[in-house]
Amino acid sequence: MGDRSRQGPVTAGIVTAVVGPSSSVVVVLAGLTAVGASPAQAASGLLTLLVTQALGMLWLSVRHRTPIILAWSTPGAALLASMPAVAGGWPAAVAAFGITGLLILLTVVIPRLGDLVAAIPASLAQGMLAGVLVPLCLAPVTALAGAPLAVAPVVLIWLVLLPVSRRWAVPAALGVALVVVLVTGGGAVSAADLVPALSWTTPRVTLEAVVAVSVPLYVVTMASQNVPGVAVLTAHGYRTPWRESLIVTGLGTTLGATTGGHAINLAAIAAALAAGPEAGRDPNRRWIAGVTTAVTMLVLAAASGALATLVQAAPDGVMQAAAGLALLGTLSGSLLAALSDPRDREAAVLTVLIAASGVAFLGIGAAFWALAAGLVIRHVMRLARQGVPV
Repeated sequence: MGDRSRQGPVTAGIVTAVVGPSSSVVVVLAGLTAVGASPAQAASGLLTLLVTQALGMLWLSVRHRTPIILAWSTPGAALLASMPAVAGGWPAAVAAFGITGLLILLTVVIPRLGDLVAAIPASLAQGMLAGVLVPLCLAPVTALAGAPLAVAPVVLIWLVLLPVSRRWAVPAALGVALVVVLVTGGGAVSAADLVPALSWTTPRVTLEAVVAVSVPLYVVTMASQNVPGVAVLTAHGYRTPWRESLIVTGLGTTLGATTGGHAINLAAIAAALAAGPEAGRDPNRRWIAGVTTAVTMLVLAAASGALATLVQAAPDGVMQAAAGLALLGTLSGSLLAALSDPRDREAAVLTVLIAASGVAFLGIGAAFWALAAGLVIRHVMRLARQGVPV
């Protein structure tokens, strides 16, 4: 009986560590590459994210005896993947990641900053995220048309598993994609490429990168990850140490930026695996799932170099298709939230379209302009409904 009570949280922690990262690792690597990372720098970023979130989880879970799960910012990675080249290149992107971490830390010191994020209508924040995701979620369709023999196995395994086990559909698709890589191009990979290694980058701050990267990354990380992460833990009867969680994730993001980590935060979907009944009948022992998740992620970190190398060696379209499939659930949730308030639908739709367009103006990407335009249109429409001349 005692062994089974321990097996619940241990097993749940291992599943959480495997399912969470494997469902979005391709998105992370694509995002880092899009803002200028070389293959070695992107691999370093993946290693950094796994280690920083694991160490943060160990601290929070043991200290508070609560299954607090941390994750990399998947919406943030998707945001990066949708961006044009960042002004100042990879050093400017790294500086922007660090500033995102500082903004998270400032939220602890200046609660008003968090209030400003909370004041952004959910319909617009989710509309911005949905627009960012649309081009990425089109990849399975375009990739299947362009390279059917390589991409079809990835899509088929996802289709087969989706109605049976939604949780494992995306990890299985990634597994098949890696098999495709080994069959078609794995021979080009050297043994040295498989060893995980950190790559230091000296940050270079540019105003364009701060506005285009730091601000949207901070908003989507807070609104789409940290706030839902608290809600998940609350729904399962746990109190989240909010200020300390922000300190841990803000420090992890800031310190990890120079080696390529874009942002870590409270997990939302993955947190439900460790905080729910699957982690054992006794809620007071589920914190063990947080510890097991952290330890498993440290083990996975040892394989991060090999995983990053295989992903980057994939034929065109294969990993893009896997990433698109991984983001479909997030896209559907974002669209639903964006259109849930009838009063904001025009502004939300405009936000989605501008973010999806990928246009850049004054060196600033579409996500920022989408949110700005959405806020203006929402304000104008609200005034018009109140009979105020505009």
